[in-house]
Amino acid sequence: MTSKQRAYLKSLAMNIEPSVRVGKDTLTDGVLDAVRDAIEAHELIKIGVLKNCADDPAELARMIAVPMGAEIVQVIGKKIVLYRQAKKKEDRKIVLPR
Repeated sequence: MTSKQRAYLKSLAMNIEPSVRVGKDTLTDGVLDAVRDAIEAHELIKIGVLKNCADDPAELARMIAVPMGAEIVQVIGKKIVLYRQAKKKEDRKIVLPR
């Protein structure tokens, strides 16, 4: 992913609310299933890490992104933004700049 594409995705992510939240139980199968469903539906998602979660958000981002095949767009504070392009061309909602 180029820096231009990353900047574009960051600008889109500013206007979305976290669709998944990670709490004290950290990464459960339920959280991973919710992330998988959200990223398949929206391509670009924001994940909120609650204050009672002891894990580092950057490490959580890697632990989530790798099995999902997603790109980490950014980690700021307790917010994680992930992107994964839809597999089917007709399902793609986001067109990345070249």
